[in-house]
Amino acid sequence: MKTIFKTVPIVLALGFFVASCSSPDENAAASASNEQGAPAAGQSAVKDDMSQPDVVKVAVGSPDHTTLVAAVQAAQLVDVLSNAGPFTVFAPVNKAFDALPAGTVEGLLKPEAKKDLTNILEYHVTTSALKEDYLKDGMKLGMVNGQSATITIVDGKKQINGANILAAVPASNGMVYVIDAVLLPPQK
Repeated sequence: MKTIFKTVPIVLALGFFVASCSSPDENAAASASNEQGAPAAGQSAVKDDMSQPDVVKVAVGSPDHTTLVAAVQAAQLVDVLSNAGPFTVFAPVNKAFDALPAGTVEGLLKPEAKKDLTNILEYHVTTSALKEDYLKDGMKLGMVNGQSATITIVDGKKQINGANILAAVPASNGMVYVIDAVLLPPQK
C-alpha cells in the first residue's frame, strides 16, 4: 500500500512534464487556423486513397449525387459527415431534387436558408451504421434533426418515408442508401 502512495506523485509529475512539452505557440498554431486566417481543415481534408471512402466521399464519387454534395457543402456539413460516425445516410439522387417545386433547391442553397437546409439534410442521417438486413417493416429511425423516419417494405422493396431505397453502399464510417426522393421533415 505504501508503494502505491509513493508511485502516484511520480506518475503525476511525469504527466505534467509530458503535457508541458509542447509550447503554447505550437498548440495555438495547430488548432486555430492556417496562414490566411481560415479555419484549419477538418477530417474531410485528410487524403487517403487506400481506405474505403467515407459517406461524403461515396456521394462525391457518384455522378447521381452532385446536388446532394452541393447541399452538404452549402450547409457546411462535410467535415461532420467525414468523421468516424457511424452514420447511415439516405442519399437522394439528383432526379429527386429535380422533382421538388421549381426554385426550391436554389433557395435552400442560399446562405440565409442554411438553417432550413441543415434541418432537411439532418433528416437524411441517423447515427448508426444500419446494414440492409437490419431495416425492418415499420421500424422508426431517430434522425439527426431529432425527428423520426419510418422504414416500410412494399412488395419486398424497402422504403423510407415512401422513398424507394435503390441501393446500399458501405462506407468506412457507415452506410449510404441511395433513395429516389428527398425526405422532408414533418412540420413541428
